[in-house]
Amino acid sequence: MFGTNLIPNFGEEVAMILFGIGFANLLLQKNLIKKIIGLNIMDTAVYLFLAEKGYIAGRAAPIVVDGVQSVEAYINPIPSGLVLTGIVVSVSVTALMLSLTVRLYNRYHTLDLDEISSRLRKEGL
Repeated sequence: MFGTNLIPNFGEEVAMILFGIGFANLLLQKNLIKKIIGLNIMDTAVYLFLAEKGYIAGRAAPIVVDGVQSVEAYINPIPSGLVLTGIVVSVSVTALMLSLTVRLYNRYHTLDLDEISSRLRKEGL
C-alpha cells in the first residue's frame, strides 16, 4: 500500500530529499560557503524534479527526425528549457554570492554569519 508508488516516482522522491537536505543546510549552517552549497543543492533538486516531470517514457527529444511530426512521439520541451534557463541563472547567482562572500571575508576575516552580524552591530550599521 505505502510502497506501491515508490519505484515509479523514485526521481521525484530523490528530488524532495535533496531539497530537504539543501534547505536544512541553508537554515542550520553559519558558514556562508556552506549556505551557498545548500542553495545549490536546492537548485539541483528543483532541476531534477522538473526533468523528471517533463520526461515521458518511450518518447524522444523534440527534434524532428525521419519526418515524424506527431506530437505523441516527443516530450514537452518546456521543462527542459526551464531547467536550462534555471542553470544559467543559478550559475550567475552563485558567482555573485561567492564574490560578495570574498568581499565580506576580506573586510571581516571570517565567514561566520553570526560574527559578521555582531561586528556590523558594533560598527553601528
